[in-house]
Amino acid sequence: MKNTENKAGKQLYMEGLKDGIPVAMGYFAVSFTLGITMKNIGMSAVQGFIMSLLNNASAGEYAGITMIASNAPYIETALMILIANARYLLMSCSLSQKLDSTVNTLQRMIIGFDVTDELFALAVSRENKLEPVYFYGAMTLPLAGWSTGTMLGVIAGSALPARIVSALSVALYGMFLAIIIPPARNSRIISVLVLVSFACSFLCGILPGVSSLSEGTRTLILTVLLAGGAAVLFPVKEEAV
Repeated sequence: MKNTENKAGKQLYMEGLKDGIPVAMGYFAVSFTLGITMKNIGMSAVQGFIMSLLNNASAGEYAGITMIASNAPYIETALMILIANARYLLMSCSLSQKLDSTVNTLQRMIIGFDVTDELFALAVSRENKLEPVYFYGAMTLPLAGWSTGTMLGVIAGSALPARIVSALSVALYGMFLAIIIPPARNSRIISVLVLVSFACSFLCGILPGVSSLSEGTRTLILTVLLAGGAAVLFPVKEEAV
């Protein structure tokens, strides 16, 4: 009986490992450009590797790098990353409904550690209940690809000429454009909110009083105000089941 369970667990792990391969490839490419940005603010390859290993989230990690670059206090950095990664709280709550009642707290914590958009999509697409072993397999390569890609990006930033490093740094902004442009094209509300956020960010950098605040504080305030205002004024309607 024990051997049968181990065999089934290994099969589930390998299934998750296979499903995680394309996710890992995408994560590696994005994290490499993130590593270039880390190099530009003076972080080492080891620091980049550890940071990505503990924070597998592009927007949240970039927010953290921005705060570090602006010498923001620890509390501001923690709050900014919490806000940037807040959607994962909702994903985790949803994902918990896919777990069997026999899944213990440690297993839930391991799954919660690496809930990302892509891994969440893999998990919720599973029929019936989500097996923790499957998720362990699915998260293995993406987590390795994300942290290793960041480390290699820092190393490449140290070895390549400054002009090439500067060019590669633009790739990260291209990634964020790739994230916001598709939904902005499909929704007039989102496109307006994107433009408003650009304008507010620019104004906060030149207006008296507000411009004296640190970049991290301005980013934190704008994120809360704009996201909160959008949620109140334009709530997402729930679809009828």
